[in-house]
Amino acid sequence: MTHDPRQLRDAFGAFLTGVTVVTTINAEGQPIGFTANSFTSVSLDPPLLLVCLAKTSRNYAAVTEAAGFAVNILSEAQKDVSNTFARPVEDRFAAVAWRRGPFGSPVFDGVAAWFDCATHSVVDAGDHAILIGRVEAFENSGLTGLGYARGGYFLPALADKALISGQDMPQVLGAVAERDGQLMLTQTPDGGLALPGLELGSGEGVDALTAHLAGLSGLTAQPGLVYSIYEDTRVRRQHVIYRVTLGEGAATGGVFFPVEALPLERIADAATRDVLKRYAAEKSLGNFGVYVGNQEKGRVHAQPVRS
Repeated sequence: MTHDPRQLRDAFGAFLTGVTVVTTINAEGQPIGFTANSFTSVSLDPPLLLVCLAKTSRNYAAVTEAAGFAVNILSEAQKDVSNTFARPVEDRFAAVAWRRGPFGSPVFDGVAAWFDCATHSVVDAGDHAILIGRVEAFENSGLTGLGYARGGYFLPALADKALISGQDMPQVLGAVAERDGQLMLTQTPDGGLALPGLELGSGEGVDALTAHLAGLSGLTAQPGLVYSIYEDTRVRRQHVIYRVTLGEGAATGGVFFPVEALPLERIADAATRDVLKRYAAEKSLGNFGVYVGNQEKGRVHAQPVRS
């Protein structure tokens, strides 16, 4: 039976995976690497893992003939690293802090985990090769890994049941957007205030929120972790609010207020007031959580403190 390659690839893409960068040292002593999400553990005794490499890859010969390779599991803050190693960039390693692992292959700083491996075997598998590595050394940072599905990135920390269950209703992305101790709010037609945000269109994601905030403020916007996920049962909308850091420069839009002196009386929506009151309280403690529930009741889940 003949399958359409693109449709088959899309179907494979339904499986949620992590994102890794596989690295080694070539015959000239230079570091090489590529982004891969076809990674899995194989065995604990002996300690084995595998990754798959396309035979069309320019790294194919160097990797399959090397004595070993490393697998760097990227953390949720390393989407740029993934993109760099997925593209034909001349000096990919200039974009990441790295060192040689105990067995000799490049391992990265800031990853969720790395494994420095000896090549155990190379198995032919159609248009790919399966690289099986024996783990000689590894390090687990405890950071959350970066996820990938359907051709796009996601943060596993955001895949809460509430986030998944709300996919059958329109989704509104909002932002607690901070710069130098001040939060940006937007003015409503009646003179009130609201969180900046937008209702997502088909196929849109967090990048749409980033672009919206940049267009609204004239500043760069860097989304961080999700801060609040709640369903507004009155109007059947799911709200996902991110913590966002705004860049330096003169803002061209939005209105800014100190976190400790937010004009809550000008905010008509009770759920938004609750978000901002909680943010001000948690900001003073330096420890943020994630609210999951609806506009009236829910639970704040603690986030791990990261050094």
